[in-house]
Amino acid sequence: MSTVVTAQGVTKRFGQTTALDDVSFTLTENTIHGLLGRNGAGKTTLMQILTGQNFATSGELSVLGQHPYENDEVLAGVCFIKESQTYPQNFQVRHALTAARLLFPGWDEEFAAALVDDFQLPLRRQVRKLSRGMLSALGVIIGLAARAPLTFFDEPYLGLDATARQIFYDRLLADYAEHPRTIVLSTHLIDEVSNLIEHVLLIDRGKILLDESAEDLRTELVTVSGPVAAVEQVAANAEELHRERLGNLVRATLRGRFDPVERDRVTGLGLELAPVSLQELVVRLTSTSNGAGNLRTAGKGDPR
Repeated sequence: MSTVVTAQGVTKRFGQTTALDDVSFTLTENTIHGLLGRNGAGKTTLMQILTGQNFATSGELSVLGQHPYENDEVLAGVCFIKESQTYPQNFQVRHALTAARLLFPGWDEEFAAALVDDFQLPLRRQVRKLSRGMLSALGVIIGLAARAPLTFFDEPYLGLDATARQIFYDRLLADYAEHPRTIVLSTHLIDEVSNLIEHVLLIDRGKILLDESAEDLRTELVTVSGPVAAVEQVAANAEELHRERLGNLVRATLRGRFDPVERDRVTGLGLELAPVSLQELVVRLTSTSNGAGNLRTAGKGDPR
């Protein structure tokens, strides 16, 4: 599978603050990536650098085979939709859509019109007079209908109600199946998008904490519950991310090799096995008292 983005040793500093600290990763084509992390972790700074809106202090970066900064050829294949998207003061919704049609070579006018109907967006209303939800819907429509080879969604759907968000997820998944491309979702609504994400990129305090396929994570992560001695026996061969104890019973979140044979062994010890949600994993790994403890020397994170 081809690589769309390659970052090697990317660092970004704002004065004395390190927002990104020696970050290295790749994004593969035709994959939905989840860019996850706490507020201030460096996610937005990273996306700004990848979309040519900022530049790295050091490190090497390739987007669609070239460096993105001030590169019109690269940026024509990149769509970046964010929550705080701004438009010219006098723009109506239809003007924003027309501008997007001219900007993105892969724009699908028919799909855009269908999405406008889905979200009941008033075409002749000025963008500055839109509600937060309608403004979010406009960004979502542009991000989907652009069909850019590399599309970033940076929390643009937070203003949508639950029904509208589900429409977004459904349309995204259906269109992605017909028109595969590389999509990056940066969101705090992890449980809602967990079934969409194929690859997880977790960033914490400017460092990459996790870079792995979602399918592999599902097989590696379990919650084991039962008597202390039995849980200790299983935990000895795994990485322990979290533990809760109540009397003689323990509930531990573990990461390791939990293939069918190992799972049978665990249940044979009288223990209960349960899956670990992606949201729970993010919480455990970025908790100051658990998995991210070895990263406490990283920078203070994205200041914005």
